[in-house]
Amino acid sequence: MNKIKLMSHLVAGFPTDEKALIAARALVAGGADILEIQLPFSDPSADGPAIQTACTEVLNRKYRTADGLNFIAKLHKEFPDIKIYLMSYGSLIYTPGVENFCKKAAEAGVNGMIIPDLPFDYDEGLTKACKENGMINIPVAAPSMSDERLEKLAKAGFPYIYAALRAGITGTDTTIDQATLTFLQKVSAGGSKVYGGFGISNGNQSEALADYVEAVVAGSVFVRIISENRNEDSALAQKITEKAKEITHSGN
Repeated sequence: MNKIKLMSHLVAGFPTDEKALIAARALVAGGADILEIQLPFSDPSADGPAIQTACTEVLNRKYRTADGLNFIAKLHKEFPDIKIYLMSYGSLIYTPGVENFCKKAAEAGVNGMIIPDLPFDYDEGLTKACKENGMINIPVAAPSMSDERLEKLAKAGFPYIYAALRAGITGTDTTIDQATLTFLQKVSAGGSKVYGGFGISNGNQSEALADYVEAVVAGSVFVRIISENRNEDSALAQKITEKAKEITHSGN
């Protein structure tokens, strides 16, 4: 069996920091190479129902950005060799100041930032602030982009690009077809490594993507498992580890 790299997505604080930590441990045990931690946001543009519901629940507890960064700091302390990417939306990092936010994120142990609603060429200084704090900005490419704009992004010199495998929101199943693979080839044409996600939930999908991406990205599938098993820690951990192993090992 070939191991496929996995970037796994978790919502900070969902349903509690303690349960989210159990989930993170289970993801690492299941082979996750990167932990993508979302700071809950009230008006997400790309998140499907599972992640939106999780964000709303956490925000209803008055969970703040500082709480999310504290959670990330705990993860970094426990897993110093695992990359941590912070995912959120522009207003959350713009309000306190991009430079200030990036400094705090780096201090918490963040390696990279994924902010889907900040365009790569009008990013409010995010790429620069990331570099100054030893992090990378990972812009998002979408199939809805024009070929001209996609080519511009591919040639912009980013070490990594997050490729949303289809338009719309996360969470519903994605079919990997020739159009998907052609899109990924365009994203990687400038030499950037590509993370491919949106609707990834099984090993067949990741196997179809393996030759075209640096890592597959899966999120809603794990958030749903957490939601369904929130009252039973051992079942939560076991099911997340099993699902991570299924996604990361081809030949299933």
